[in-house]
Amino acid sequence: MQNELNIVGIQADLSWENPSENRAFFEKQINSLSENTDLVVLPEMFTTGFTMNPEKVAEKMNGETISWMQKMASKKQVAITGSLVIEDDNTYYNRLVFVHPSGNIETYDKRHSFTLAGEDKVYNSGDKILIVNYKGWRICPLICYDLRFPVWARNTENYDLLIFMANWPVIRIKAWETLLKARAIENMSYTIGINRTGKDANNYEYSGNSLVIDYLGEELSTLPKNEVGILKATLVKSDQKKIREKLGFLNDKDFFKIDFI
Repeated sequence: MQNELNIVGIQADLSWENPSENRAFFEKQINSLSENTDLVVLPEMFTTGFTMNPEKVAEKMNGETISWMQKMASKKQVAITGSLVIEDDNTYYNRLVFVHPSGNIETYDKRHSFTLAGEDKVYNSGDKILIVNYKGWRICPLICYDLRFPVWARNTENYDLLIFMANWPVIRIKAWETLLKARAIENMSYTIGINRTGKDANNYEYSGNSLVIDYLGEELSTLPKNEVGILKATLVKSDQKKIREKLGFLNDKDFFKIDFI
């Protein structure tokens, strides 16, 4: 088990529906990272922006972006995670991909489609939580709108780190910051939220406001709004364990079953 986990989030102004340009940007950022980085978190739909045109940009699981993620993870010996538009069995998904340094892949399909934008009309929803075991840490990665649904994110799996990647517009950015801290506090979990900046083709503005938060809701790292850049933090598992044992809040959690209609 690795007691300390060095994480990086990359806050970017995404190029609309332009995977090659976005990959080039992220490659430059990842190449600049120090050798002690363990995990890199990218935004939601990091190759395209939050598009409702999957037929134009969808890739396969053996496509160029997945191969690129594997190449970068191996080269830098880091884990890399982000979501992108995937076509699988003639169906489109907003799919989170977690690539280990070995090249092994784990995936999570966004559970809560953003109906306000019609995401439910063009993408299939997932129905399974993913818990990634990485360097002795249990990691639960989720996507954007999932943040609004605390039951789905509830720490019944004894995870250590909760990840949210997003295209969360500036008009609702207060909710983004507030809910990230709420999820961290109620689950006594380190939480990282990586959001994009800039303006997309639909004229929605994004300010970033990416955060790393500890298990008590304290900010460990942040970036100024609208800034393109890298967010860094070192998470310490023994500190989290000590506070969890001292306070015992997770011992009193409710247990429940989620039914899918």
